[in-house]
Amino acid sequence: MSKLGLDQVSGSNFAYQHHTLERCLDDMAELGRTKVELWGIAPHLHIPQADSAHLREVKGQLLERGLAVSCLTPEQVAYPVNIASGEEWLRDQSLQFFLRAAEVCSELESPLLFLTAGRGYEDEPVEGAWVRSVEGLQTITRRAAELGVACVLEPLQRVESNLVTDVGSLRSMLDDVGSSTLGVVIDTVALAAAGESISDYSKAFGEGIRHVHLVDGAPTGHLAWGDGFLDLDEILRELSQLDYSGALTFELFGDGSYALNPRAAVTQCLDAVEVCLAQMAA
Repeated sequence: MSKLGLDQVSGSNFAYQHHTLERCLDDMAELGRTKVELWGIAPHLHIPQADSAHLREVKGQLLERGLAVSCLTPEQVAYPVNIASGEEWLRDQSLQFFLRAAEVCSELESPLLFLTAGRGYEDEPVEGAWVRSVEGLQTITRRAAELGVACVLEPLQRVESNLVTDVGSLRSMLDDVGSSTLGVVIDTVALAAAGESISDYSKAFGEGIRHVHLVDGAPTGHLAWGDGFLDLDEILRELSQLDYSGALTFELFGDGSYALNPRAAVTQCLDAVEVCLAQMAA
């Protein structure tokens, strides 16, 4: 069994949407992070506006602080982005959004592009939306692979999607897409909302698990560790048993106060993980 390390924790700009990107990157460097997951939110890194000049600026800000990108996560739940949409114009725009995101990954030297399956109308059969999602993911992963970028797919909570929401539907989507470069994201809140565990993912995907959003919840919401009721110790032990060696990111959204003082929330999470890891090593 390999040992998880605090160095696997990736910084991020989640919860920093009301602060400058510079402030976020300063905090991440000062908190000892060497990698960051970049959330593609305006104005930090809005994909449609991320031209080469802006990307050079962002890359320079990262390099100045000794930071590298672990994953690019374009906003795709709250924004009008939906690769499974039955509206042709919206689906086409969404595909172009992700194809550009793959190029952004390449320019920022991010090894991973974060994807979700989208959703269909709630008052229509899901089969059509499923096919559209499969075709969209095939298009995106193929182009990303041409650019040397791998992709990862995250199940969403049922209120966010009616397509990929648990291990079973995630397994089916991966099989239908059929891309060797498409891996799996574990989001601990989505996992809890589906009534599943790390071991369920381990059995279904094994080494296909390439990214983790490590966040507390109740079970919904994305909270700092200690503000929800998920068992961090159990989660970290199961990830260690899985020999997981990828990034762990705190995706903090669940409490409005996080946006006012995001560094405090990130520090709270880092402290909680450090304590658990020390106990595991004892």
